[in-house]
Amino acid sequence: MKTEVYHIDGMSCAACSSAVERVTRKLNGVESSSVNLTTNKMTITYDEALVTPDMIINKVEKAGFGARPFVEEKNLKEQEEAAWEEQEEKLTVMKKRLMVALCFAVPLLYISMGHMIPVKLPLPAFLDMDAHPLNFALAQLILTIPVLAAGRKFYLVGTKALIKGNPNMDSLVAIGTGSAFIYSLCMTFTIPQDPSHAHQLYYESAAVVVTLVMLGKFLESRSKGKTSEAIRKLMELAPDHAVLIENGVEREVETASVMKGQHLIIKPGSRIPLDGTVVKGSSSVDESMLTGESIPVEKQTGDMLIGGSMNYNGAMEMEVVRTGGDTTLSKIIKLIEDAQGKKAPISKLADKVAGYFVPTVMVIALAAALLWWLAGGKDISFVLTIFVSVLVIACPCALGLATPTAIMVGTGLGASHGILIKSGEALEAAHKIDTVVFDKTGTITEGKPRVTEIESVDETISADKILSRAASCEQMSEHPLGQAIVEYGKEQGADLSRPEQFESITGAGITAVLEGRSVAIGNRRLLERLGIKLVGQVEERAHALAQQGKTPMFYIEEGQLKGIISVADIIKPTSVEAVDQLKKMGIEVCMLTGDNKKTADYIGKQAHIDKVIAEVLPEDKANVVADLQKQGKKVMMVGDGINDAPALVLADVGTAIGSGSDIALESGDIVLMKSDLRDVYRAVKLSRLTIRNIKQNLFWAFFYNSLGIPVAAGVLYLFGGPLLNPMIGGFAMSLSSVCVVSNALRLRTVKL
Repeated sequence: MKTEVYHIDGMSCAACSSAVERVTRKLNGVESSSVNLTTNKMTITYDEALVTPDMIINKVEKAGFGARPFVEEKNLKEQEEAAWEEQEEKLTVMKKRLMVALCFAVPLLYISMGHMIPVKLPLPAFLDMDAHPLNFALAQLILTIPVLAAGRKFYLVGTKALIKGNPNMDSLVAIGTGSAFIYSLCMTFTIPQDPSHAHQLYYESAAVVVTLVMLGKFLESRSKGKTSEAIRKLMELAPDHAVLIENGVEREVETASVMKGQHLIIKPGSRIPLDGTVVKGSSSVDESMLTGESIPVEKQTGDMLIGGSMNYNGAMEMEVVRTGGDTTLSKIIKLIEDAQGKKAPISKLADKVAGYFVPTVMVIALAAALLWWLAGGKDISFVLTIFVSVLVIACPCALGLATPTAIMVGTGLGASHGILIKSGEALEAAHKIDTVVFDKTGTITEGKPRVTEIESVDETISADKILSRAASCEQMSEHPLGQAIVEYGKEQGADLSRPEQFESITGAGITAVLEGRSVAIGNRRLLERLGIKLVGQVEERAHALAQQGKTPMFYIEEGQLKGIISVADIIKPTSVEAVDQLKKMGIEVCMLTGDNKKTADYIGKQAHIDKVIAEVLPEDKANVVADLQKQGKKVMMVGDGINDAPALVLADVGTAIGSGSDIALESGDIVLMKSDLRDVYRAVKLSRLTIRNIKQNLFWAFFYNSLGIPVAAGVLYLFGGPLLNPMIGGFAMSLSSVCVVSNALRLRTVKL
């Protein structure tokens, strides 16, 4: 079996990607075929003895699309840049065409619909519908042609898809607007003989629908580039150059040229180029961009360093153990790309319906016209009226508007509440969610260290005095734990002064002289350095704090332990309420964390979490989501760190916290700008309301269309009743669209 990746051209919606998958899977010897609409890539696994690349390409081309083998270049950075530039060029072209369509559609709407408004709108005399009906019609025709030309892709792609037997949303637009335009064109030619035909023009219907769909396609395409942008930014984490040391001599080299086993110098304030181990020196390293854990990790000889993480104040020498695609950063990038390939696009309900509705209507229209013609006694005008009436009354404009209007209103409502939903697919998928997986750090918790309590273990000094002196000394420190003490001291109104002397001890803490007293603040390593042992209740208390996920910082004065300052990443005030609301909706709530099980269970219990999954490595988070999906669960992943990105992409719905990393924000389908977890509940509620609205819209669209088709086909005329005038058919079509849009606008009144 061989697995290959192909680039697919010509896809515009989920129906297209489904069609490519369907036709390639029919090849004898193909084990699996998965098409990603976002990246336009197809991953196919096949038996080389039965299938060849030419057979795959020919099969795709016969379905109406283009295919070519995707060649992955060694320089991923350049490849992503090229893809990004290509996407930007396409967006620029789409924007220009959209502006052209808008410029002509607005005056067209003014001319064609202005006379229907109670207030008389100014219009040149030569365009008056009653006095100059032909001018009135020709003006609309002239304004419509540029709009249809700007949206010609719908007609080219939609017609081609229809011919190939794979109708899609473009086919829907092409048939609906094309019918309205052709009928209006026929009426325009007959105006000299019958001026009343000026009342039977539907140019504005064709032009406005095309313009609105173009707007939707533009917004959709703009969001498609987000994941590639996330990968690009991930690649930028690793520096292009590194400082290599050989025989005691330092020289700057390109990171790509560094080999396994070579030694690099990591200077203060620089990023670590590759994965490796510390062979000399020590420092604090900020791995939050990769692990999501906000508290810096102390690194000493023998400790592992992750490429892309930020070194703080110490200098280190490291031995490279992983390069190229083997580094942790590269693996995370690969995980995101793999997750993209596995994430099947959600098929829109309208797409599925269009596959049956459009050809059925065409068959009915043709059959009705032929039957009346074969019955005899009817002229071509009568037959044409039957054919056009069926197409006009069954014009799927309402069907085409049913989904996008509800989604536009739904996403707008979400945005007004600080919930940014990137696509209709995400909004649609969220209503099926039955499991929500929260990352711990920065999602359930604040994401930054804060002082939780200060305890004195010596009767000669109060907790307030300990805070005042500790905060005074920590003013000189750049360490986040030290800054947390300073921030807390300021919040409590502590009296701060400057220490006379100060020294930072990497990986242990600080020492200082304050008002003539020797002061030391730090962790257990500092106690060992100073020869101080923890005993009795103090030892028990320090252990208990550590079990609760807190970091005990010891305050020492004149060589004596005086107090304990607890620092922790505390739970957000709204986390418990958010979890409770989700559980009331029947949704299971899980928490993922790299912390040890005892600490994780403690946090989980406080937050009312149903299931706690602890000690999860960054690269394994996506596997946890995949395992839940294998159990048949619809999973929403909520996270804020780079390490959450693969899981965010793989989940049915990825939800990023607004205060998180750029990578998480770009990988997520939904972004919570307020970083309020209650918005997760609101997003699911909004999705459920929107999907219900879409189903109502589709019902109204079909109700009007289906009721009118038999009448348009001449069933009533057959029994002595009236023949449906295409103008009435157009009115019914417009009424169905009005009902759909009005129903969608009701969403604005909903309280989340």
